[in-house]
Amino acid sequence: MTAYEPEQWTELFVASAGASAALAGLVFVAVSINVERILQFPGLPERALSTVLLLLGVVIASILGLVPGQSPTTLGIELLVGGLVLSGGVAVLTTKARAGNGESHVLSAALTAGPGTVPYLIAGVSLIAEAGGGVYWVLAAILGGIVGGVLNAWVLLVEILR
Repeated sequence: MTAYEPEQWTELFVASAGASAALAGLVFVAVSINVERILQFPGLPERALSTVLLLLGVVIASILGLVPGQSPTTLGIELLVGGLVLSGGVAVLTTKARAGNGESHVLSAALTAGPGTVPYLIAGVSLIAEAGGGVYWVLAAILGGIVGGVLNAWVLLVEILR
């Protein structure tokens, strides 16, 4: 079944690793260009790091999916551990960003952080159990990470200049 055969997803993993690595690089450049302005806004440096982490999560998950010959269980364990680290890091940064600016950004966090982190956890458990969607959850995390990263990048590039 395709959902539990990581080798069937090679082209997706190659494309998403390259695309998200390029986006992460662009975010680094954008942050470096606007670093003084970003540092003027409480919580924005944390949002910038969260953006890079979301995109880096896509790169790492894609690379893990490209490891030849690994079982669905092995990939599941890797995704579960990586997803826990990523989710924890993004949650801490999101909490600090919200506390730093004194506003509630639950909707923003739900749109950017959740979809780019939680599906890795579900994918890990699903691959270990070989039930519940498997690699399709990695696809959801990849899409969530890229969309979340781009939404955050828009704020870092455009919205701070208004």
